[in-house]
Amino acid sequence: MRIRKHILLALSIIMISSVAWAGNSDRSGQAGAGELLLNPWAASSGLFALNVANVTGLEAMKNNIAGLANINYTEMGLSHCRYLAGTGMSISNVGVALPIGKDKSSVLGINVMTFGFGEIPITTADNPSGGIGTFKPSFFNASIGYSKAFSKSMSAGLNVTFVNEAVTNIKANALGFDAGVQYKTGKKDAFKIGITLRNIGTDIRFSGDGFKFNGNAPNGGNDITVAFPSDKFQLPSQLSIGTSYDIYLDEGKKELDADGNPIDSDYKPKHRLTPMLTFKSNSYSKDWIGLAAEYGYEDKFFLRAAYRYETDIISESNNTTLYSGLAAGVGYMTNFGKEDAGTRMAFDYSYNHTRFNSGNHTLTLRIFLGGTTEDAGEEIELGDDD
Repeated sequence: MRIRKHILLALSIIMISSVAWAGNSDRSGQAGAGELLLNPWAASSGLFALNVANVTGLEAMKNNIAGLANINYTEMGLSHCRYLAGTGMSISNVGVALPIGKDKSSVLGINVMTFGFGEIPITTADNPSGGIGTFKPSFFNASIGYSKAFSKSMSAGLNVTFVNEAVTNIKANALGFDAGVQYKTGKKDAFKIGITLRNIGTDIRFSGDGFKFNGNAPNGGNDITVAFPSDKFQLPSQLSIGTSYDIYLDEGKKELDADGNPIDSDYKPKHRLTPMLTFKSNSYSKDWIGLAAEYGYEDKFFLRAAYRYETDIISESNNTTLYSGLAAGVGYMTNFGKEDAGTRMAFDYSYNHTRFNSGNHTLTLRIFLGGTTEDAGEEIELGDDD
């Protein structure tokens, strides 16, 4: 019975997501707040955000909000990205996620991201070469998300993002909404599927003194201040559908004693390989599909790689993205206190190759307080999933 509810919920999100399919590649560059599509977390960006089905914790707030519920510990994160290294642009991000409720089946998350452009010379019609000062644009967005695990197999969530962009005497605000679901099944919950619809919200329109000028009154009287409105832009909505499958490379292996004899005990696999396949439909750019994989050793050391493909991505003349399609990353997690519990810390690095400049380099520090990655969601009271 509960499975039917889960399926209906997933189908509802797909039906609502028809809004995201309204666009096409001819509208590339016409959306506002394009920074909403950037992933500031190293573990996810090393996979080109293709981990829609299996992302968990804080990183889910910039990917698939449903994954926020798949933790039973407090998580804090800090991340910095050198965007198009060599240009002076950067992304800084900080967030926290905490389980709420007695059964820890619900998680509340807060994420703040800023985009820095460095110092930009001021130029005017009279001073096209600059030399009259600099200015610093400010792009800022803050999100609050809520996700709930309805069973050990199913989670769903909603995320709200406030967007602010400002350039000297011009600014714009908007609200964006994300919704997502994740479902996992099979032995050790190895097979996962995720669906998320992101950046559905209000239009964004710039306003401020920068759109005002002095003009003559119609009757020829004193000068008056005239304001003219700017055009409005829609947010860059995106629909993502992805799957992943955990393969334990040494499953079934027997643990040996000092003499080389098998020990009659449950052997805990050390080597995990997780391939991922994800399709993303973009309302204001070309759709793309991607393959990614993550290798984990004892859930402490991680290697990540991904490739995303879109039409004409390898064409020099028709390419409409700055990415070449390749991404990679590494990660390391360490424990403090007793094994597999207490406080843990993770360090992640990712690199996204771009067609010009020196790519995107992202470093992330995450801290986990209490709980483990293995028993997340175990305290949820389960019903009949059949």
